[in-house]
Amino acid sequence: MTMPTPQCPWRMQVHHIHQETPDVWTLSLLCHDYYPYRAGQYALVSIANSATTLRAYTLSSTPGVSEYITLTVRRIAGGAGSQWLTGEVKRGDYLWLSDAQGHFTCDNEAQDKLLLLAAGCGVTPIMSMRRWLAKYRPAVDVRVIYNIRSPQEVIFADEWRDYAVTLVAEQSASAGFVSGRLSHALLNEVPDLAGRTVFCCGPAPYMAWAEEAVKQGGVTRFFKEQFFTPTTSVAAATEGLKFSKLSAGKTFFAPQGSSLLQALESNNVPIIAACREGVCGCCKTQVLAGEYHVSSTATLTQQEIDDGFVLACSCQPEGDMVLA
Repeated sequence: MTMPTPQCPWRMQVHHIHQETPDVWTLSLLCHDYYPYRAGQYALVSIANSATTLRAYTLSSTPGVSEYITLTVRRIAGGAGSQWLTGEVKRGDYLWLSDAQGHFTCDNEAQDKLLLLAAGCGVTPIMSMRRWLAKYRPAVDVRVIYNIRSPQEVIFADEWRDYAVTLVAEQSASAGFVSGRLSHALLNEVPDLAGRTVFCCGPAPYMAWAEEAVKQGGVTRFFKEQFFTPTTSVAAATEGLKFSKLSAGKTFFAPQGSSLLQALESNNVPIIAACREGVCGCCKTQVLAGEYHVSSTATLTQQEIDDGFVLACSCQPEGDMVLA
């Protein structure tokens, strides 16, 4: 079997698939070589063994603890990656993964009090960290608050019985669940909140609220991992920043503050995006005119930078833009 792209050189075989919730599955993979990764990291996956369709998924397993490399994936309507992984991939199939990537890890955190916050599928790196801490830092005081829509949507439900966790359900909260969402009251119940390092993962609005709330509570060490969902182009007809995509013959708009990638995806302009952290280089786009600033130029040559190429996920437009 030929490697589809140098970006995904690790071939792994699906050993078994476990359904976590009505729309989430965990794929357990066998890697016949040593695969180095850290708790909380993610990998790019070649979708349908394609060289161009890559998607990023958290490695929900834990190094030195888990028997397999695991990916925990929520099926999303119209999602090329999730539909394939949860609907077509079967036991015995092979997947191609990239090296482990990302900086959302707890293994270099020396503090002895941690708070882990998760919502929905944002629990995947959080569980990876929780297992790692139990194995390698058992003396650390770890508190976990996990928010889901309903009790039926708890990912890793069986495993959470092994760890102290506050489960918060927005709907139909039953015994063992707090009703509602993450709140100041719940955070105030965490002993020595101000003295804790906080790791947070979930939808952007959840993380924005959590960050503001814990900082109001005195927290100074806050780390987050964002799972991006394209925004809909609500009133994108005549408002916001204007983008002209010459190769597509298309003009569209996006709210001030959007990244170039968000602007493109929210207006259904085709673009390949995998890591969303300015690392993999998939979303390289040429800007012909317009002001912007970038947070990463990884994988770009100096000539490409001089020619106006940017990584769309790391490009923040400062005004109207013209794209090749």
